[in-house]
Amino acid sequence: MTTRETTGGARAVAGLLLAAGGGRRLGGRPKALLPHRGRPLVEHAVRVLREGGCATVHVVLGAQAGEVRARASLPGCVLVDNPDWEQGMGSSLRAGLASLTGTDTRAALVSLVDQPGIGPEAVARVLAAYEGEESLVSAAYEGVRGHPVLFGAAHWAGIAATAQGDRGARAYLKEHRPEVALVECGDVARPFDIDTEADLAHLE
Repeated sequence: MTTRETTGGARAVAGLLLAAGGGRRLGGRPKALLPHRGRPLVEHAVRVLREGGCATVHVVLGAQAGEVRARASLPGCVLVDNPDWEQGMGSSLRAGLASLTGTDTRAALVSLVDQPGIGPEAVARVLAAYEGEESLVSAAYEGVRGHPVLFGAAHWAGIAATAQGDRGARAYLKEHRPEVALVECGDVARPFDIDTEADLAHLE
């Protein structure tokens, strides 16, 4: 019996969507509510995680969280409020991992709401590389690490201790670089961010 079989395989991995950003360079429009294909961007990001194989999805909200809850349809998701969202992505990552602690989840597959060019195919590839609580897996684009990223539960405490500002888990992943399995996704995804007015052209 393989490690994945003993841990429940993909069922042991929860999607963790970081969707708290306030869109400072977008005139203060929360990224979660940016329109994409006729619906809020957060709905698209949740669908990508589910279609990629994550049965459970936790969504970290921050900027205008009440408005996001009211306007976005997110049935079945665990919605996590991050009151410290203005401190940066690190605070949202800590809040999301805290929401998974004590559950049956053995790994978190982390994605960002403002990367609509990353679809289910990339999620599925990273998810397929999960082996257990010690797993550290990252999508790569022409060999450069990007999102989504999978963190086995054995790493959560260390990541939470080092996740500061907008750097997220970058410091932890750099420290543990030899342990990170890179999964090339450049042929199925485009890792651009929606950060500025010009970037809105990527939305449909």
